[in-house]
Amino acid sequence: MQQAGITPQGRVSRAGSGRFGALVALGVATVGLIAAPSRAQEAPKPLREPAPKPPAASGPPAPGPAAAATTLHDRVKAVLETPGYRNAHWGILVVDAKTGETVYDKNPDELFGTASVAKLFSTAAAMVELGADYRFQTPVVRRGNVDDQGTLGGDLILIAQGDPAMGGRTGPDGKLLFADEDHIYTSGGKAAEVLVKCDPLAGLEHLAREIQAAGIKKIAGEVIVDARLFERAPSSGSGPEKISPIMINDNLIDVVATPGKAAGDPATVAISPATQYVAVDAQVETAADGEPRIRASFVGPRRLQVRGRVPVGPEPLVDTVEIEDPASFARTLLIEALRRHGVEVSASPLAENPEADLPPPATLASLPKVAEYTSPPFREFARVILKVSHNLHASTLPLLLAVRKGDRTLAAGLKREGEILKGLGLDPLAVSFGGGAGGMWADMVTPRAATTLLRAMAARPDFAAYDAALPILGRDGTLAKAVPEDSPARGHARAKTGTMFVNDALIGKRLLTSKALAGYMETASGRPLVIAFFLNNVILDSKDGKVPTTSDVGKVLGKLCEAFYLGDGPAPGPAPADRPVGGK
Repeated sequence: MQQAGITPQGRVSRAGSGRFGALVALGVATVGLIAAPSRAQEAPKPLREPAPKPPAASGPPAPGPAAAATTLHDRVKAVLETPGYRNAHWGILVVDAKTGETVYDKNPDELFGTASVAKLFSTAAAMVELGADYRFQTPVVRRGNVDDQGTLGGDLILIAQGDPAMGGRTGPDGKLLFADEDHIYTSGGKAAEVLVKCDPLAGLEHLAREIQAAGIKKIAGEVIVDARLFERAPSSGSGPEKISPIMINDNLIDVVATPGKAAGDPATVAISPATQYVAVDAQVETAADGEPRIRASFVGPRRLQVRGRVPVGPEPLVDTVEIEDPASFARTLLIEALRRHGVEVSASPLAENPEADLPPPATLASLPKVAEYTSPPFREFARVILKVSHNLHASTLPLLLAVRKGDRTLAAGLKREGEILKGLGLDPLAVSFGGGAGGMWADMVTPRAATTLLRAMAARPDFAAYDAALPILGRDGTLAKAVPEDSPARGHARAKTGTMFVNDALIGKRLLTSKALAGYMETASGRPLVIAFFLNNVILDSKDGKVPTTSDVGKVLGKLCEAFYLGDGPAPGPAPADRPVGGK
């Protein structure tokens, strides 16, 4: 699960589970959702948590679904009293998925920081507005005529439509690929674990083939990327920072360092996508052992420096850098693709994107189309957003909502998201968002708002697409390591995670502002539940010196899943040897 924090300079940092990390600017503008309360979210009479009992003399029980507890309330209580979390602000609401009956609640109507659980809301709104089967269609038009020699006597223009991947994650079966620890969060990760096995330029290669097939052999004018679909905005989470209507390889260059054969040998450094867009100066040494250190950074416009050391072995390691200008990056890559397909291009790929030369959008729409790339359906993008908690893609969603309504701003998109959420039965005073990904201080909801959203989506005809996009407990995405392999609840929950923290400079500790989990699960008895867990505002510390990480906190929420899975039933015995442990 990714982790988020605020550095002394006011920037959010968030890392993939383990040692990977990245930086992102935190926006300052926030947009609340304000409207009359919705009656659809009035609560049934809740089954409240019992009044707390005095702690036993032996102290709080160790975290776990069982200990000696055999009732649901005792099992939940054991988790909430895990050492280090007693002073946390907890918000919990668990309801029966079919009837809405409250199974357990604690502060269900208070606002809690969502962190990346916000993506449940932005993805739901986009699925309602666009549809699970919506496909991005990115056209290329020509301004000028093509003579009988195949020479275009004018410009070639790619009109960006907000496709978050442009074919760069599409596998052989047409589905988008993802890694549990995605390259957007990595720094020094193993290439085999963080890079998906597909061509990051697949969409541009498709366009280049179609342009060549249309009879264009030479382009005498310019190649231009029209990235005016919506206004630029910062991503509201870590990873790539710049939201743009054109995104190639998540606006990243992957720097891959392969160790030499022996200590002291230089490592081989390559970039993906391979391009002349940047000049690379690499000095990475092969070491006999030790932790890998690889750092790629820009030292000037389009000048990339790579330094570090990698241990001897077969594993290539990866760092990433975000490009400054997504449109110019895409233009260079398109020109290179055209040349690979035999189309002569007079314009230099080293130049900046000449957006100022574009005609008005209305004029552009009337120009002859020579090629078009069609994406996989939106349900596939939802899987990437929710499975790996993809901040850049999620941050794009409100802007796509704005475009559907003829607007171009983040504020307009968030307003439209609020209207959609209200239509799903949410109380507008129980939700607040400043972006689509969960990295803004304005991102807050009540546990009841989360369960209301999840039950509303479960009643829609496109629920299968929404449900399939969620991480599976102990199986994949950001929940892959939330419970051990022998957990009885493994495979029985599909839910979205969220993590955000700030650094307390007074004592050098992390203040966890939000750890959250919301989604669907089934109990051991087969009862379907909707769950919403929020843990806010606790300093990560320990009297024994073993300071918990944010991943450790995620496992505490995994223990809550186990508690609700077991309910009032007995603790499970050992799993039979002739079948796998956990659900499928």
